[in-house]
Amino acid sequence: MFYLVEIEDVVAVPPRDFGRPLKKVVLERVKEAYEGKILEDLGYVVMVVDVDADPIGVLLPRDGATYHRARAKLLCFHPRIQEVGEGEVVEITEFGAFIRVGPLDALLHISQIMDDYITYDERHSVLMGKKSGNKLEVGDDVRFRVVAVSLTHGTTGKIGVTTRQPYLGKLDWIRKSLEKLAPEPKKAKAVAGEE
Repeated sequence: MFYLVEIEDVVAVPPRDFGRPLKKVVLERVKEAYEGKILEDLGYVVMVVDVDADPIGVLLPRDGATYHRARAKLLCFHPRIQEVGEGEVVEITEFGAFIRVGPLDALLHISQIMDDYITYDERHSVLMGKKSGNKLEVGDDVRFRVVAVSLTHGTTGKIGVTTRQPYLGKLDWIRKSLEKLAPEPKKAKAVAGEE
């Protein structure tokens, strides 16, 4: 979900910044241009990790700025379909739950939570399975699979997830199901004459 990506760009340094260190100025400009934005090929740019600029810039007619080639390392968030991850439930609604997935929130639709009829308790902000009694609340840790990703340029994008597959769901549910599958320890037989 998180990737380090190297990019190349041309950065303008305005005359007011000529006396400042070039690397610092270029870093500020690259942060302004990329951080917090969604780019189709890269995904959501979380932060600029490092930048390196060519010290020799280019001047253009009728423009006081110098233009420098820059290489930057970006930390990007781009979930892939079928990828498994973990996140915290940050909101419960009548149509599902929102799970914090990196810097964005993903929708866990009510139909994708569990194989059970689910009721919504608005007062307590809880989704509960009718037969199983399993509850999903704000603050619960959930393991999920990404089923839909729509990160378009300049918007926040949408991520859809599911927990209706084996070993997915609230971490407590997974633990309980694994405990049921674990074989019980065998009791040692007492040998005659030993206590």
